[in-house]
Amino acid sequence: MKDQILIQNLRLRCLIGFSPHELNDKQDVVISMTLYTDTRRAGETDSPDDLLNYRTINKAVIQFVENSSYKTVEALANGIARLAVTECGAEHIRVEVNKPGALRFADNVGVIIERTREDYMK
Repeated sequence: MKDQILIQNLRLRCLIGFSPHELNDKQDVVISMTLYTDTRRAGETDSPDDLLNYRTINKAVIQFVENSSYKTVEALANGIARLAVTECGAEHIRVEVNKPGALRFADNVGVIIERTREDYMK
């Protein structure tokens, strides 16, 4: 079993959607990520050099999302996962993207995906 690093409820704004009113104004998205990694070495050495740098991943995701434009939350979630895995060193990630208020009478609409390095080696 892998250890988990959690980044929960990252509140960002981006262009997301395909309806005319969604194409011009940034909307709120709420992102949570679970980074699966082995923390044993960092736990033993207490050295930042021995851990997955989640601060770097978080900063990269913020910049990516705030500059993105997607039609679907599925594509946004995949873009976040691809960034974390291919550019930030995550081996395995679970990404949850919610779009508050997207459906009438619902607090949220969202997706949860999991990706590994193998998913992006194709």
